[in-house]
Amino acid sequence: MALTLSSFVVGIIFGLGLAVSEMINPARVIGFLDIAGRWDPTLMFVMGGALAITLPAFAFILPRARPLLDGEFFLPTKRDIDRPLILGSALFGVGWGLSGFCPGPALAGLASGAPGVMLFVVAMIAGQWLAGRFAS
Repeated sequence: MALTLSSFVVGIIFGLGLAVSEMINPARVIGFLDIAGRWDPTLMFVMGGALAITLPAFAFILPRARPLLDGEFFLPTKRDIDRPLILGSALFGVGWGLSGFCPGPALAGLASGAPGVMLFVVAMIAGQWLAGRFAS
């Protein structure tokens, strides 16, 4: 129960952070990617703030034997750069650049009720389902 509750609270905090920083606004993301036009550096400051907190925190968290609310850490183990990684990254980047959304901000943006956000989330879920079908 503690793991579920803490996950919910962290998700709410993450969603609020996305809303306050306006990362649920596709125009902000597209403005950041428009380096030859009206470039908006806001996303760079949001990423910088996240890294400034996360990187030092890892120095305190990873030496622990286990996390506070789970039995083990779940860290990535795959190290090779393969075709699925490259294709997935490219597809993510194209989708992000065209729509201005990535999964986290899109889910947080559902609270707006905007039809474009809802369409993106439906397409994202369909894409994840299709990817799972092709992988198996």
